[in-house]
Amino acid sequence: MSSTSVKVTGAGGTSQLQSSSSSTSKKSNKIGRRQGKDQSSSKLITEDDLLAKDFITPDDVCNLPSITKQYLCSQAANIYDIEFTRFKIRDMESGVILFEIVKSPKHQSESNQQNGQNDQDSKTGSNIGRFVRYNFTPDFLELKTVGARYVIEFKVGSKPIQNFRMIERHFFQDTLLKTFDFNFGFCIPNSINTCEHIYEFPSITPELCQEMINNPYETKSDSFYFVDNRLIMHNKADYSYNCGL
Repeated sequence: MSSTSVKVTGAGGTSQLQSSSSSTSKKSNKIGRRQGKDQSSSKLITEDDLLAKDFITPDDVCNLPSITKQYLCSQAANIYDIEFTRFKIRDMESGVILFEIVKSPKHQSESNQQNGQNDQDSKTGSNIGRFVRYNFTPDFLELKTVGARYVIEFKVGSKPIQNFRMIERHFFQDTLLKTFDFNFGFCIPNSINTCEHIYEFPSITPELCQEMINNPYETKSDSFYFVDNRLIMHNKADYSYNCGL
């Protein structure tokens, strides 16, 4: 699998969009080993069920009981030529940038040359640029703030985009940690868009926190992107919290 690795040490024409967000986890409950089920899920379904459909909806992915093992759409489904060029998360209390990724055409070209031959799956063909590996210090799990400022920048192609939405689901092994649901709204053609919203971190028990530190890359996420409630992009990531140990 082709990947981008990001090391995070803990401390350390453009249009502006106003993004709204919601989540399915409640801040008042700490997540333990047998908690964290998505309360919005009324009917659990499998990846095979979804891959057999004509198109996949937000409700479909929220009903998945675990992290996906494969990509649920091809890169060709991105008919709007959406390209993410920058990600940044900043701690709300301290203002410290927790991580930042800036994508350049040069680095994208180099990545394509290195990984193009090995990045295949049965459904989608090439999956270059769809996976990121994050390396955090244990301090990341000890943030006292309930959230962070999440900044994302992306370009769109020649088609207008209605109702652009991202659903991101985070799991540790078989435990759902958090589901984020962000609405980006309308994007004009051939635009560069920047939006910022609150990224609320889940509250987890000390025991689960230690398990996540002891088991690097067993914390994973699926990021699903929809236009008019149809899945057009699917990216994946995994996380380590033992950097520097």
